[in-house]
Amino acid sequence: MTHPQFFEDFAPGQEIPLGSIEVTRDDIIEFATEFDPQDFHISEEGGKASMLGGLAASGWHTASIVMRLLALNLFNKSTGRGSPGVSKLRWKHPVFAGDILSAHAEILGTKALRSKPGLGLVFIRIRAANQNGKDVIDWENPVLFERREPAR
Repeated sequence: MTHPQFFEDFAPGQEIPLGSIEVTRDDIIEFATEFDPQDFHISEEGGKASMLGGLAASGWHTASIVMRLLALNLFNKSTGRGSPGVSKLRWKHPVFAGDILSAHAEILGTKALRSKPGLGLVFIRIRAANQNGKDVIDWENPVLFERREPAR
């Protein structure tokens, strides 16, 4: 059994691979039909007629896919306790059916919290690229992690 990662286990410059996942046509349409029903997300014709050039995943779908990788491969193996919000979010390239997204996290910095001595903030940048190395999403946010030993 591996031990969970605590606040103290993160350092600026650290890279954490988050794995890969394939995006399917059915996944794109199902997500968009429920949460982002724009024509270029729910039909091949609508996608081809758009500036995207084909059926493309919603940006929110892309973020959700990458969030799954982040949760499974970092947060669920750590003492992560949530985030106060996303600082930056950029969709950089459309995601199409058949794309394989690979994600990683980069630790930008850490900050011990005086107001909550059992927690610290870890500033993370999450990026994902498709199988051709084209960046598709990039976001930054602070995440709360438990400290191994509360600050005194």
